[in-house]
Amino acid sequence: MQRYRPDTALVIVDVQNDFADPAGGLSVRGGNAIVATVNREIESARQAGATVVLTQDWHPEITPHFAKDGGIWPVHCVAGTWGAQLHPELLAPDDAPLVRKGVNGEDGYSGFTMRDPVTGETVATELEALLRARGIERVVVAGLATDYCIRATALDAAGLGFETSVLTDAIAAVDIEEGDGDRALEAMRDGGVVLWRTVTR
Repeated sequence: MQRYRPDTALVIVDVQNDFADPAGGLSVRGGNAIVATVNREIESARQAGATVVLTQDWHPEITPHFAKDGGIWPVHCVAGTWGAQLHPELLAPDDAPLVRKGVNGEDGYSGFTMRDPVTGETVATELEALLRARGIERVVVAGLATDYCIRATALDAAGLGFETSVLTDAIAAVDIEEGDGDRALEAMRDGGVVLWRTVTR
């Protein structure tokens, strides 16, 4: 099956220094190792006329998302800092739309929705409208991290009616609890998401 067509969007989730670099504030084991694979997928998508979209955590310095302010996460991806920048080896197209999430202190797990960590209220990002405007019917997801932002983005995409797949060798898991990444893959499969490897062995 052809992975990319003009009605396809490759959504690259949060390939940022704080996640992908070993020195990052919330470094994901193996996060830097997926960058080369993601770059190959960007090239394949572009050659097929598909859309490439990036998401980016972009938090304020004070947010209930962070443990120091009552949340569960170490400080990461603070707007304008090194940690929030895209990984320098990521070959992001200059014209690729960039969807920032968590800008006002929300939990920004999904590329499609953000949640107020105090009230639980959810609001949409611009991602769905952007994809609909371009006639996108299929979404391919890669990036970080499997058990949080990949899982949430893929399940939202499938729930919105997009034919959704995740590239299993272009993601990596936080695994706060052992097996979280595997459980996320199972949840995505149960949610109608197709799991693909970029290279079949």
